[in-house]
Amino acid sequence: MGEEFVVGSGEGIEPVDAAEYLRAQPSGRREGEFLREIRDQVAADGRKIVVLDDDPTGVQSVHDVPVLADWPVEELRWGLSQRSPTFFILTNSRALPEDRAAEMNREIVRALAEAAEDVGKGFIIISRSDSTLRGHYPAETDALAETLEEKIDGVILCPCFFEAGRITVNDIHWVRQGDQLIPAGLTEFASDHSFGFASSDLKEWIAEKTGGRVPASDVVSISLSDIRDGGPDPISELLVGVEGGLPVVVNAEHYGDLEVFVLGLLDAEAAGKRFIYRTGPSFARARGGITPPSILGPEELRRRGMPGGHGLILVGSYVPTTTEQLRQALALDDVESFEISVRRLLEPAARQAEIERAVSGVNRALRSREVIVYTSRDLVTADSLADGERSNLDVGSAVSDALVEIMRRVDRSLGLSFVIAKGGITSSEVGTRGLGVKRAHVAGPLLPPGIVPVWMLPEDNDFPGLPYVIFPGNVGGPDSLARAIEILREAAR
Repeated sequence: MGEEFVVGSGEGIEPVDAAEYLRAQPSGRREGEFLREIRDQVAADGRKIVVLDDDPTGVQSVHDVPVLADWPVEELRWGLSQRSPTFFILTNSRALPEDRAAEMNREIVRALAEAAEDVGKGFIIISRSDSTLRGHYPAETDALAETLEEKIDGVILCPCFFEAGRITVNDIHWVRQGDQLIPAGLTEFASDHSFGFASSDLKEWIAEKTGGRVPASDVVSISLSDIRDGGPDPISELLVGVEGGLPVVVNAEHYGDLEVFVLGLLDAEAAGKRFIYRTGPSFARARGGITPPSILGPEELRRRGMPGGHGLILVGSYVPTTTEQLRQALALDDVESFEISVRRLLEPAARQAEIERAVSGVNRALRSREVIVYTSRDLVTADSLADGERSNLDVGSAVSDALVEIMRRVDRSLGLSFVIAKGGITSSEVGTRGLGVKRAHVAGPLLPPGIVPVWMLPEDNDFPGLPYVIFPGNVGGPDSLARAIEILREAAR
């Protein structure tokens, strides 16, 4: 076991040198060591792993899985009948008010129960949310626990997303930035206008988010020492002792840690324990026993039947990472751009003219080049509006509705070769409402290390075989968007 490396708690947690901090942790198992055993146990268990994704970026870590954009019983029967042990349901609940998000979760569970009975298949639920702790917690997991027919012993909390440098060590959730690990509570994500938080220690974060209903002292913690020095059997013993729906924080630095935890979890579930999972993207891959995805290059995209033509890029995210990526993308050759003013979109008298201007320009320019449509970069919040009657979610909806209308009005005869949507809410709304996606296939990631997923649209879509690229707002380097455009261009040519 390595030397114990201790940092402060609460507001005293400071950034640390990543290499030094991680060297001080116990040595762990290598990735993939238990993957076959997990797959065998998942197959033997027979229950389908259903991932409720609160925005479409949760498929970042997986490949070759189905995704549904709606949940009528007949669609859920289809999902439960697929060969893949895992499928995703895009809820986009992060874009909704809390009460509506909770009711949506109840509605999906009721429909899943009916569909599962019809096809004779059991299921478990992953409530997939943000790896930087934004989202409707605990409202969504509370709604799931209330609606599921079986008693829930605990809620597994594992927000890790290794590919993007989000890990949990010593119960602190860290965000890698360069050579440092930054406590999540000190990042820009903690200042989110809808889902802000103060705590980086996940036990304290749970107490904060539950309003003290669950004190930090009641939260169960699975430490790196438990995982690396103990292994699956001690993890199973710890989980068998969890009851009363208590939260369980999972520490993990890489997939090797998660695979050890998942084996212990599967043993505990085989003994009759029942859990809901509230996680980031990496857990879904480990729990399903899914192999690491290969990065999609131009040849693979062509092999999958990518159409020719030119591509459309829609940018709704306003975070600084996106703004820098946009700047480099706009500098590419043979790209035409159209900025739409958020403030004009919020003015009833000006809104439609702003959209008409963009639609006209997009349909003209797409005949000869790639087109980028992006929202103005100044951050417009509810507090900055004169009427005082709209929430920040209302502002976001007004922007995404405009991008959806632009997508709907793209001339279907133009031979569109790809679409990139930048931002979580943007990519959900453009995919489901703009492109009319009901079902899609997650092909895999476009960029290393696996942070930008690609859906391939089905044959019954207006754009059959179209690669739809879901590009989260807060991931990637300064040139990532430009590189994505160039890869897709090469594939289309």
